[in-house]
Amino acid sequence: MLDIRIMSFLALAKTKNFTRAGELLNLTQPAVSQHIKFLEDYYNVKLIEKKGRFIELTDEGKLMLSYGKEIKSLYDGMEKELKSKAENAKAYNIGASLTIGGYVLPVILSNHKQTYNNIDIKLQVHNTEEILNILLDRKLDLALVEGLFDKEKFNYKFFKEDELVLAVASKSRLAYEKKVDLEDVLCGNLIMREKGSGTRAVFEQKLIELGYDLNEFNPYMELGSIQAIISLVELDMGYTIISKETIKAHLALGTIKILPITNVKILREFNFVYLPSCDKEFIDGFMSFCNSYISS
Repeated sequence: MLDIRIMSFLALAKTKNFTRAGELLNLTQPAVSQHIKFLEDYYNVKLIEKKGRFIELTDEGKLMLSYGKEIKSLYDGMEKELKSKAENAKAYNIGASLTIGGYVLPVILSNHKQTYNNIDIKLQVHNTEEILNILLDRKLDLALVEGLFDKEKFNYKFFKEDELVLAVASKSRLAYEKKVDLEDVLCGNLIMREKGSGTRAVFEQKLIELGYDLNEFNPYMELGSIQAIISLVELDMGYTIISKETIKAHLALGTIKILPITNVKILREFNFVYLPSCDKEFIDGFMSFCNSYISS
């Protein structure tokens, strides 16, 4: 807050009386007197002249009053603006599945923060199943998930389409093939995400649609980390079914190549998911921001 001694001087200049100045500030008359004496001693000037029960300002006092009013005006403006920002500051919890949280949302959240500095967003990243459970526990305001979920339990809105592709190491022998049969993919060193992930669920759903028995589906390896899977693929330790979003940088670097699967195309949705009780104003605003960013 503004220095109480400056406040005492301004109150005294206004009332011309120590007692009344004290009443304005809920201070005793001696306290006001001490504050004025401190200012006079500090600046080595005489600020007031006593005229009976009242005072008059000296030339130095009038100068201090002029600056004091300006200081108080600046302080009041600062306090008002800071309090307004504090009152308008809001925090929200968003959950995202691994592909979205790791590869799609970061740049969007960065731009959102620059645009809406008073909104703090805390991001949790887990697989789709875990994120939806956290949302059901009402610990999230909004979730963004990939793949399949029970649409009867949630409100949801389409965000964008995503494609799952077969990623192989550029140095792999497979990289020289024009395409590969799904049967050969399933019989080889296929590295997959863990059960509960959106990527895994969508791929398994595609297998069911094509007539495969999931009881016979045994990936070469299962990992819960997208980056770990990509690293193994780059080392040619296997290949993977993965979101195209996650390997854009590796495709540009030339360390990974997409190999088409004969007569198989795997598309899925990224969706905003929320509960009816969530903050609709924030959700609508955030969804609109995300859609605008993706479109631009």
